[in-house]
Amino acid sequence: MIEAYLIHLAILIAIYIVLAVSLDLALGYTGLLNLGHVAFFGIGAYTSALLTKSGVPFPIAFIAAGLLASVFGALLVWATRKLKGDYLALATMGFSFVVYSVLLNWTSLTRGPLGIPGITKPSIFGMAISANWQYLIFAGIVAVIVVLFSRRLVSSPFGRLMQAVRDDELGLKVLGKDTFKIKAKAMMISAAMAGIAGSLFAHYITYIDPSSFYLNDIILLLTIIIVGGIASVKGAVMGTIVILLIPEALRFVALPGSILGPVRQMIYSLVLILILLYRPRGLFGKVDLS
Repeated sequence: MIEAYLIHLAILIAIYIVLAVSLDLALGYTGLLNLGHVAFFGIGAYTSALLTKSGVPFPIAFIAAGLLASVFGALLVWATRKLKGDYLALATMGFSFVVYSVLLNWTSLTRGPLGIPGITKPSIFGMAISANWQYLIFAGIVAVIVVLFSRRLVSSPFGRLMQAVRDDELGLKVLGKDTFKIKAKAMMISAAMAGIAGSLFAHYITYIDPSSFYLNDIILLLTIIIVGGIASVKGAVMGTIVILLIPEALRFVALPGSILGPVRQMIYSLVLILILLYRPRGLFGKVDLS
């Protein structure tokens, strides 16, 4: 029993590592305060689920989830190209609400609040990934690839351009660089990774509905990024592990049932406050969130 629980937890950690690293590429390394990231997560999940239920092989649906989310990432950058700071954050949050409304109301495609049940487990080149331990290996491989790719990306010349956009966009423009293209490419990569995470999530849970991709998820992701540290791939990974494990560890604290929930939340909040007080930039952060 405990083994199944640990495998389940590890799978969720792997999925959220992909999601957190993808957000950090846009927010931490490029300075794009994207509060609509969970929308890309939902787009990827619904794309993969709908395609596989229509008979499309999982590998194609998996790639399509990332590509369609990437397209919406480019559209979001184009639509918000004149906005910065708080205005950009509000606009991206609005995008998240729009996607949520579409998922909720386009009932002929998404089944609205009823959600999509019976999503099949992945099958790759005829090999079915049905057992949870097999899914853990698959999700773990995807997470490792995403982490390694992200580390290589941020240390590449393009990665340095992303960081220059974050630190001094005007100076970069003076040097003749097209900052809009840099931001668009960064957001497209970030969104594609989020779409892939959505596909992993949908095929693991096997049921999705619009409430799975609402505002509470972006709050969780921002908490992971802030605790782990802005502009740090290692921070995104460690932040995911810490934030997802703390509530689970509190399940084993012996407390009366009437106060169990509130006390867990208080301890969870206290841990976050202590981390932010003694490590203002998070565990491995390199820059401040501004």
